[in-house]
Amino acid sequence: MKKRKVVLENSRIENRFIELVNVLRRLRSPDGCLWDRQQKKEDIGRYLLDESYEVLDAVASGGSEDLKEELGDLLFQILFLAQIAEESGEFGIADVLEEVTAKMIRRHPHVFGNREVGSVADIRANWEEIKKNEEKKYEHHESLLDKIPRSMPGLMRAQKITALASKVGFDWTEAQDVIAKIEEELDELKAAIRTGDREHITEETGDLFFSLVNLCRFFSMDAEQTLQRTILKFNARFYHIEKKLKERGKTPADASLEEMDKLWNEAKTASKE
Repeated sequence: MKKRKVVLENSRIENRFIELVNVLRRLRSPDGCLWDRQQKKEDIGRYLLDESYEVLDAVASGGSEDLKEELGDLLFQILFLAQIAEESGEFGIADVLEEVTAKMIRRHPHVFGNREVGSVADIRANWEEIKKNEEKKYEHHESLLDKIPRSMPGLMRAQKITALASKVGFDWTEAQDVIAKIEEELDELKAAIRTGDREHITEETGDLFFSLVNLCRFFSMDAEQTLQRTILKFNARFYHIEKKLKERGKTPADASLEEMDKLWNEAKTASKE
């Protein structure tokens, strides 16, 4: 009974997938949608990034309906890029599926092969070993760090770059060393601010950000997610300010800083309780 259910679900997946691919092909056809026909890889690349962030928002909110919708939007952008590549004779979505399937089987020899593992650490070590042997596309790069995409958000890119440097031994040994570096960069930023030199201030601010990312990595925290959590916290407290001011017939623009600070602290206390 279970096997029959799996077969039926696989058939449903296949039908829905092909249907979506055909919808996309129709949109890109001469009698399709003018806007969709005009899209280029660069355009879809930007939408792909937006949709990825919306998926992450849906994951954070925990809403299954939102997640289902956002995953669909993200999948559509992936298929769109593959469709453009197919039209130019590069590859099609079938090639993409074939390659990623082969890659996942190849990188899980403990599941699809006869490699034995005793822990998650063993699995990760196998993955990295196999991945390193596969990455021929990076052989022409002059630096180890060139494999990190430049279009990646700054915090994420900084964390991945420092992680790569750490793998070859270029890293702090103690957390206190990282904290000392943060204090050093903060002192340098204060000195730059005293000079009033905007370029110098910008440089030292970047150095401080980079050191904070290093601290996140050192404690196995994701810098991007850490900042996102703080943004959500700020939003919640600012919403509290707006709500309370609205009850008083005001907006933040009408209120004094002292009044808003009081409401902020009220929200802060409530959240801790």
